Amino acid sequence: MGRYESLVYVINMKFLINNNKYNILSLTRRIAYHVDRKNKSFSKRLGSGEFPRFHIYIKQVKEALEFSLHLDQKGACYDAQTAHSGDYDGEVLENEKERIINLLKD
Repeated sequence: MGRYESLVYVINMKFLINNNKYNILSLTRRIAYHVDRKNKSFSKRLGSGEFPRFHIYIKQVKEALEFSLHLDQKGACYDAQTAHSGDYDGEVLENEKERIINLLKD
């Protein structure tokens, strides 16, 4: 069984990738995401503005990395809130998930 044959899909665009090659910071650079220090997460803009953007949380789970991916359409409406308009499933997110998986196969 190869490294990626044991990929496990969970709900709401969460997925696991076995990892014995990258630390989280080098991995996010490889997949073209940037640190979002405010949220302790990573993001990738889809255009020149701050939104829309892919937003990803990554955590170590035993010998794998758990990815939690969503698409932020816009930021929070009020400064004190973290709620935002986000998409948690759909074709755009499926495509981004597959792009990430393919980049990490090497």
